[in-house]
Amino acid sequence: MNTHSVRAVALPAESAIVHLFGGAHLADAFAVTLPAGAPQDVEALARAAFSDPAPWFRALLACRDAIVRPFGLKTSGQLRRDPGTDASTHIDFLPIVSRQPDELIIGDDDKHLDFRASVLLRRAANGEPRELVMTTAVHCHNALGRLYLFVISPFHRLVVRSNLARAAAKGWRGG
Repeated sequence: MNTHSVRAVALPAESAIVHLFGGAHLADAFAVTLPAGAPQDVEALARAAFSDPAPWFRALLACRDAIVRPFGLKTSGQLRRDPGTDASTHIDFLPIVSRQPDELIIGDDDKHLDFRASVLLRRAANGEPRELVMTTAVHCHNALGRLYLFVISPFHRLVVRSNLARAAAKGWRGG
């Protein structure tokens, strides 16, 4: 089996964000099989998945920031510069909402939508890491949120798949 193969999976019932799936405007989950010897720490795995996005994602993010700035939406740069933004509270510009032994929740609330993403470490019966599941749940507040989500949804799926595949290809080492 190709361990770099990212696949769509059912929304994980064991996730701490399971209560957000109902009524979500977007709810999806993608998984990748972890190799033997993968890090045991879900935060290290999450940081590896988010630390080195593809160059095309960086370009898309810059375009997104330029487009949303006039609408008063938070840009990635604003989120990075928020007071208290450091490696203990954020992964890049994404705020860490909660930590559990096998799940890290990131997310943010804005005028147009609220999002949460779960990075869930599923273990084999022997306790070894088996797969990493990245789940996203988005709730829109208004027409702007629904329009924004409509535009970014196809890219979102590509970004999640790309981030997981790149981290797997690098052996789950941060960038």
